[in-house]
Parts: sequence; structure tokens; C-alpha cells
Amino acid sequence: MTQSGAKFPAKMLEQFLAEAFMALEVPAADSQTVAGLMVEADLLGYDTHGSFRLRQYVNRLRDGGNNPVAKVHTAVDRASTAIVDGDNGLGHLAMRHAADQAVAKARESGVGWIGVRNGNHAGPASLYVNMIAEHDMIGIVGAVGSANHVAPFGGLDLLLGTNPLAIAIPAGEKPLFVLDMATTNAAAGKIKVLAQRGEQMPEGWMVDREGNPLTDPTRQSEGLLLPIGGAKGYGLAMAIGLIAGTLNGAAFGKDVVNFTKQTATPTNTGQFVAAISIEAFGPVDAFKSTVDGIFASFCDSTSFPGGSPVRIPGQDRGNVRAEREKNGIPLHPNLVKTLNEIAAELNIQELVTN
Repeated sequence: MTQSGAKFPAKMLEQFLAEAFMALEVPAADSQTVAGLMVEADLLGYDTHGSFRLRQYVNRLRDGGNNPVAKVHTAVDRASTAIVDGDNGLGHLAMRHAADQAVAKARESGVGWIGVRNGNHAGPASLYVNMIAEHDMIGIVGAVGSANHVAPFGGLDLLLGTNPLAIAIPAGEKPLFVLDMATTNAAAGKIKVLAQRGEQMPEGWMVDREGNPLTDPTRQSEGLLLPIGGAKGYGLAMAIGLIAGTLNGAAFGKDVVNFTKQTATPTNTGQFVAAISIEAFGPVDAFKSTVDGIFASFCDSTSFPGGSPVRIPGQDRGNVRAEREKNGIPLHPNLVKTLNEIAAELNIQELVTN
């Protein structure tokens, strides 16, 4: 989702975010880590999961729902698996730690699988699979959504989140394959962005409790997000929840806390991060060369008459990043207004355009 409006240098935005966290007693190193990952999300074009999320994070830190001085630690450690406890801190910290551990274990065992408990919202899952892919490994991340917006297929009770899944697979000369998807037709963050902008959402994203299309994003709490593929999306969301939540001793189902509304309550968000060493299965260069050939055959395949060329998931993210690095990160005027309201609350320097 592309935003319009003023553009801000990545470094300026990162410093602004870090200062906001430090004003709420988050240690400087942790503030910088989270701010850097939020800006990375913006640079890659995940506009719903970067600086847009500052308001939620600030509210939770302010109201006591998040621990500003969290001590992320490994609670359970095995040869190829572990559980990371995020100590109810900013979610990016636990997920960064989990990704690092997954890579280290995959180097030794071929596969590293890290569960996370007592975590929080951590931005787009692609941030962490990208880290893993940089080490010539396949990255897989799943998470329990930070609020329940979905009912079991055929039901009305909100017992599931958007429960995202991300997979990154390295190539050679071709761009990295990155699949990052919610298990609903639209991610909840997209609806929040439309509400902030005063725009409508398309039919097919949500229905009300009578099954009628819901297109006003400000009425999100009145309806249900629809899973991808009907019953199949429901089953996938439930499987991710059981693995990312229940397996790790984290919340799932009726125990999930609404991250946005219940700002004084710990969420015990669950995630998993997996790394698969390509080298454990064969020569890395040969794998990546073969992947290049596969990608080329897909992109060269015949598209529908008048349609767009076939694309590989994630292939344009690098171009988006390069453009935003050069020209700045575009922020919608309503988002800039919100960020500067936060600046006033925290008594830090506002964002200003050049």
C-alpha cells in the first residue's frame, strides 16, 4: 500500500522513533534496534507495519501493557530448538534475538527452530525471514495475530487473528523470494491505514454479523475479517496459532489480548522463527543457480492477454527500498499529524519536512 505526502529521510525517521521510545524509558540500544527495524519496514514498502505502528507501541508503553526495560532471554535451549522469552518487551527485540538464534542453530544442526513467548507485535514477518536469507538459509516465520478479528469458519465468535506467515528463499542473481501474507483477505493493518486516511475498503475484506459486506474501515469492530480461501484459510490460521502460540506457552484463541485496545494488559504474543541451512542439503551455489532458472521460467511464462507479466513474490521490494533510500520515505499527512501529536506528548522534536 503506497502512501502519498511528504518524504522523510530514513535516518531522520529512525532517530525520531528512537527518541520516542527513549522518552518512554526504553534503553537507548533497544530503542535504536526497534526504530531501525520499523524504518526497514517502511523502506521495503510495508507501510502498515513500520512507523505507522508507533501510536500503538507508545500507548502500550505509556499504559503499562509493555515492559520498557525487558530482558529478552532464552528460556528453553536444545540442540536445534529453543524458546525465547520476550519479557513483554517491544516485540522486535524478541524476534531479532530469535532470528539470530535460529541461524546459529541451523549452522550447527542444519535446522534451527525458535519459539517465542511473552512477545508483542513485531512489524512485518518478512523482516526476520530476510535476516535469515542473508545467511544462505531459508527463513520461515509465523505469528499469532495481535488481536482476534476472525471467527472459526461458519461461526461468529472472534477466536482467530490474521496469523501471518512469511517465507524467504535465497536466489543467485535474481531477487530474493519473499512471501509475507496474512491468512485473511486483507491484513488488519491495511484496514487501520484506510481508517486513518478516511478511505473505504473493498468488498470481500470484511462482513458484518449478518454476512453483509462491510466497507467502512471505522466499523471494523462490528464485523469479521474473512479468511483466504474460506475453510482452507481458517485451517491455516488455526495451525499457525497452535504452533506459534500453544506450542510455546503463548496465547491463542480466547486468550489473545487485543493489542490496540487493551493497552495496560500483557499480550503474551507467540511467534516462531525457523532457519533451514541450504548447505545441509547440498551446494549453495547450485541451489541458488537452479532457483534463478526457475524464477526466469516463471517470469518468462505467457501472461493473460492484456495482463501484467508474471512476478515472483517479493521481487520489487529491493527497488522500493532503493527508491526510498534515495528520495525518502513517503508518509501520509494524517500519519505525520499523528506522529507529531506523539512528539508533543513526549516532548521530543517534531518531524519536519525539508
